[in-house]
Amino acid sequence: MKSALPKVMHTLSGKPLVQHVVDTAKKLDSEHQVHLVVGHGAERVIEHFADSSVSIVEQTEQLGTGHAVAQALPHVGTESVTLVLYGDVPLIQQKSLSDLLALVSDRSMALLTAIPESSSGYGRIVRNAQNQVLAIVEEKDASEEQKAIGEINTGILAVQSSKLHQWLPRLSSNNAQGEYYLTDIIAMAVADGLIVETSQPEYIEETLGVNNRMQLAELERFYQSRQAELLMINGATLADPARIDVRGELTTGQDCFIDINAIFEGKVILGNNVTIGPNCILKNCIVGDDTVIEAFTSIDDAHISDLCNIGPFARVRPGTKMEQGSKLGNFVETKKAHIGKGSKVNHLTYVGDTVMGEGANIGAGTITCNYDGVNKHLTQIGDGVFVGSNSTLVAPVKLAAGSFIGAGSVITKDTEEDKLSLARAKQVTISKWKRPEKLPKAGGQEQKALEKEQNTSGSEQT
Repeated sequence: MKSALPKVMHTLSGKPLVQHVVDTAKKLDSEHQVHLVVGHGAERVIEHFADSSVSIVEQTEQLGTGHAVAQALPHVGTESVTLVLYGDVPLIQQKSLSDLLALVSDRSMALLTAIPESSSGYGRIVRNAQNQVLAIVEEKDASEEQKAIGEINTGILAVQSSKLHQWLPRLSSNNAQGEYYLTDIIAMAVADGLIVETSQPEYIEETLGVNNRMQLAELERFYQSRQAELLMINGATLADPARIDVRGELTTGQDCFIDINAIFEGKVILGNNVTIGPNCILKNCIVGDDTVIEAFTSIDDAHISDLCNIGPFARVRPGTKMEQGSKLGNFVETKKAHIGKGSKVNHLTYVGDTVMGEGANIGAGTITCNYDGVNKHLTQIGDGVFVGSNSTLVAPVKLAAGSFIGAGSVITKDTEEDKLSLARAKQVTISKWKRPEKLPKAGGQEQKALEKEQNTSGSEQT
C-alpha cells in the first residue's frame, strides 16, 4: 500500500477493510465470538476495536496463515465451529458464509472456492477423478499441470474446531515460503476420511483481497455499483449510477431522485419524492417527503421534515431540526437550530443555538451571536418574527412573536410583541470630507504637505 497505515485500516466505502469483515461475521450469529489476529500495525487495529466485543490476538511473528490461526486456537472451544476470514477481503457476503457453514458436519469441512478469469497467484484446488477435493497447492509449490487448474482457493473455510486442535500442531513449514500454510489442513482432512465440501460466492469480487491502492479502488467501484443497483431496484432514480457514493446505510422512499456526485455517510433515510441535487453530502440524517435539497448542500446529523427546501450551498450542522415547509437558502449555516414550520432563512445567514417559531423570516446577512468565547447561549425567535437584513442577534436574547427587526440592527435585549425594534448608529454626512489619495513613493516636502492635509481632513471628520 506504500502507507504508514496498516493495510486492513485503509477504508472502503468510508469504513476500514477489516471492519467490513467483522461486521459481516457478526451478522451470522449473535452467540459467536469474533477473534481478530493482528500482526503488522497491530497498535492501530487494536485502538480501532478498543470499545468493541472483538477479541484481539497478537501474532508477534508472521509465519503464515496456519500460524496465524494457531494463535487464536487457545481461545476457541473444541465444541464450536471455526470460520476463517481475512481482514483484507472486505466484500464477502453473509449469504456466502451462511451457505458455507451449512456444509460443516462431523464428517465434513467446507471450503469457499472460485473460478476467476486468471488463477495466477492463487492456490489451486486439486480434485480426483470423482471430483472430490484432495488438497490445495500454493502456486509457488505447484507443478505446471497444477498451475493450469482454474479453480482457486479463496482462503475462507469452516471446520469443526476440534479438528483444528488436532491438525494445526501438525503443520510444517517445509515449503517454498518457509511458512505454515493453513491450506495444508485440506490434505489432513482427506487423510482422516473427511469430505471437503465446496461452495462458491455469487460474485468473484467477494473473494478478492486488497494488496495495493489500485485493487482497493476496483473494489470500491464494485461496491458502489452494487449499492446503486439496489437503490434503483428499490425505486430510486439515479442521474448517473456511476457517480454516487454510499458510505453507510441509505434508505429511500418512493420516487426519490438523486443527482450526480451525491455522497451518503452513516445512516441516511430519505422519504418519498425527495430530490437530492448534484454534489450534496448527507450524513446521519432523516429527510422527509417532498423535500428538495439543492446543489452543493451539506447536511450532518439533522432532521428535515416534509416539504422543506435547502440550498444551494447550505450547511446544516448537527442538532438542526427543520419543521414542515421551512426553508434554508443559499449560503446559510445552521447548528443546533430548530427552524419552525414555514419559517424561512433565505440566504447568507448563520443561525446557531436557536429555537425559531412558525412563519418567521430571517433576512440576508443575519447572524446569531451564540458564543461569548466560553459558553454558548440561546436565541429565541417567536412566531411571525421578521428580521431585517444584516442584523446581529446577541444571545441570550428573545424576539417576541410578531417582532420586526429593522435592517442593520444589533439586538442585545429582548423585544416586545408586534413592535419594531431598531438598534443602529445614526447616519451622518461629513461635508468637508476629502477622498484619500495615494502617497508618492519618494519623500520630500510634497509628501509631507499631503500628509498634513490628510491629517487635517481626518480631524474634521472626527
